[in-house]
Amino acid sequence: MIMKNETKMITGKTLIDLGFRSGKWFKEAIPYLNENQLTEAEMMEYLEQFRQKPIQPLHETAIPFAVNIKAENPLETENIDKVVETMEAVMKTPTVVSGAIMPDACPAGSVGTIPVGGVVVTKNAIHPGMHSADICCSVMLTDFGKADPKTILDAAHASTHFGPGGRERNDQYRFPQELLAAFEDNKILGNQNFIQLARKHLGTQGDGNHFLYVGRSAKTGNTMMITHHGSRGVGAKLFTYGMKIAERFRKEISPATLKQNAWIPFDTEEGQDYWDALQVIRKWTKENHICIHNETAKKANATIENRFWNEHNFVFRDGDLFYHAKGATPLDDKYMPDITGPRLIPLNMAEPILMVEGTTTDRNLGFAPHGAGRNLSRTAHRKSKGATPITEIFAEETAGLDVRFFSKEIDITELPSAYKNAQNVREQMAEFELGKVVDEVLPYGCIMAGDWQKNAPWRKRRDK
Repeated sequence: MIMKNETKMITGKTLIDLGFRSGKWFKEAIPYLNENQLTEAEMMEYLEQFRQKPIQPLHETAIPFAVNIKAENPLETENIDKVVETMEAVMKTPTVVSGAIMPDACPAGSVGTIPVGGVVVTKNAIHPGMHSADICCSVMLTDFGKADPKTILDAAHASTHFGPGGRERNDQYRFPQELLAAFEDNKILGNQNFIQLARKHLGTQGDGNHFLYVGRSAKTGNTMMITHHGSRGVGAKLFTYGMKIAERFRKEISPATLKQNAWIPFDTEEGQDYWDALQVIRKWTKENHICIHNETAKKANATIENRFWNEHNFVFRDGDLFYHAKGATPLDDKYMPDITGPRLIPLNMAEPILMVEGTTTDRNLGFAPHGAGRNLSRTAHRKSKGATPITEIFAEETAGLDVRFFSKEIDITELPSAYKNAQNVREQMAEFELGKVVDEVLPYGCIMAGDWQKNAPWRKRRDK
């Protein structure tokens, strides 16, 4: 026993022998203990604040998960094999309790990375890598009644912004005071770096598979506009922050866990703060949709008859369980506190956008697919087209539609052939009870970023 006034020095070995793991806190604790010469009871009371949680090993075998997908051709067999392989690695993560993959599933990184079309349920843990950098990627629909589709698409083209970066200062949308207050009140987001990004990127849609789509309801004939995008730079910045915090915890409590599956325990201050920040980013992303839709209505002099939205890239909480959806659409109302209508599932620019409703089952865990998914990477898809001119491919695949690229350069990796067969996805949704289609938005046209890099300043300088 170590008593007061004894001269025995406390060292790192002393603390390790007492059952503590070495860490940066040694630099603070050892001098304090030696300067104050505490009794054993006093010392243990002081050290308790530094006690680390026990190391959590990986599950010996993967936690079982539902496979709501089947191959329709050899290419899809290869894709599913890769998805199952990576999902099995994910399901060995210590916090995982359940999971599922959807008909649009495809790999999203190295083995052990949650696939697109994946749902992973964890206990008391938020995994930033499982919602990815595109936090709250989502879709919003506005019903413009009997407005002319071309008028809406033209107005939308003048209202939205695709490509990298944000809007110039004189072209920015007004940042709502209530949203600004939410940022300022949040421990993580309340600094000017986050706030300036949030201001600059409001009303922007990015690139890749993000789109603005106009069509008509199969039920009512009304003209409807759907936008698809996430939280842009401000969400990506929060993701980077979250991954750093998660990595710190991973090193302390589960070094065997893959880095991409590191987590933040929800019952910590860091976990609470990160969860609160996610909810603010969700509000920002919803507002990002709203400002584009409202400006479109204003420019087209159109009346808004209805509006609803849903995210498909987020973390949803149910008690101490956290449902990580990486490209999976929530069916269960409990996941969406602001639910006002059915969920939206886009397939490709030449196919209808589905409006679906559904119930939770053991197979779907309360989720549906978020789209059609891919069997090939973008590079592989480009190669598959051989020497066929891009304009010829575009004309064939978009016949009868008003398809525009914001950069004025065609991106063939976003044309219909880049995605899985839409009919097969719909059939598998029905087979695995992944939502019932209650209406469809039949395509008129859409806007996408296009190949904005083709004429990017850095590329021009390099070519010159």
